[in-house]
Amino acid sequence: MAPGTQATKPRNAQESPTLDLDRYVPAFITFIANKLSNSATIRYQNEFGVNVTEWRIMALLAIEPNIAASRICQVIGFNKGPVSRTLAEMEKRGLVAIRTDADDARTHSISLTAKGRATHDRVILVALDRERRLLSCLSKSEHEVLIDLLRRLHNNLGAVTGNGS
Repeated sequence: MAPGTQATKPRNAQESPTLDLDRYVPAFITFIANKLSNSATIRYQNEFGVNVTEWRIMALLAIEPNIAASRICQVIGFNKGPVSRTLAEMEKRGLVAIRTDADDARTHSISLTAKGRATHDRVILVALDRERRLLSCLSKSEHEVLIDLLRRLHNNLGAVTGNGS
């Protein structure tokens, strides 16, 4: 077994290798992401009437107003179908405005409405507090190292996705 392999060795010839979940990085990332997302959805839905997917879209639209759905998919990593359905629901609830490009009817520009921006401004306070509490077990330098490592992993996703994202 190669150094750094994240599987346990079979105890006998008939036993298959298994993952060591205490060392397998994709599992850690997935477990953390799932638990963060689930708890955020519960809290954001109860307090602000938005789920975590809607929050992620709102957060991106606050940073990059008037973008296309394809940009949202690219940054957040969601498929177009769920993003389109979420945007349609958000538009119905008055959180986003979707405008058709005058030059290309297939292209749409999405932005937060005043209601969407006000909701964003309330949710972000909770989101930043959740981040602060999550990272409270790290020193400032460890926090910076974590950000660097996560950025490098994100930039290296093409090594496993085959499409550079």
